[in-house]
Amino acid sequence: MVAGAVAVTVAVVAGPGPGLTGYVSEAGVTDSGYAAAYRVGVFALAAALLLLAAALPPALGTAAGLLAAGGACTALSGAVTCSARCPLPPFEATTVADLMHGGASIAATAGVVLAMLALLAAPAAGPSLRRIAVVGVALALPLSAAVGLAMLTVGRGTLVGVLERLLLAVAAGWGLATATALGLTRR
Repeated sequence: MVAGAVAVTVAVVAGPGPGLTGYVSEAGVTDSGYAAAYRVGVFALAAALLLLAAALPPALGTAAGLLAAGGACTALSGAVTCSARCPLPPFEATTVADLMHGGASIAATAGVVLAMLALLAAPAAGPSLRRIAVVGVALALPLSAAVGLAMLTVGRGTLVGVLERLLLAVAAGWGLATATALGLTRR
């Protein structure tokens, strides 16, 4: 998870993108010099989500299924690039690839946030996973709502860019904390 997050962050920060005013996915646009680093990072994150899903105990099947779906959608998001500026409706004209990439990215994030909720609601998760899920949910739900609302009302800009980055950081942090807790439990 760490390697994927680092690769994507390097591509976003070092790439020619619009900084905080654009979407993270803009680092993966085909003609970007950092598209390869972005894609490798996204595929590493997809693999990390699938491994995390497989590491969950069988009693946590709902959370594992949501993480697996999130991993598959993350892989699709990395495989289908958006066009320049990653346009999304309702403010910009889009291509089929833009809609596929955007939809897969949104579904991937939703899968991870819903997995947090599933762990929070599952007594079989145990106290450490549930505590981590409480923090994840407390941060991710309001950020998810704010990102969705801002995308629909404001469109591209610094607000959406910052909120998107915060939400992705929460998802990555939650995944890393959950994987660490699972690893410590197994020792």
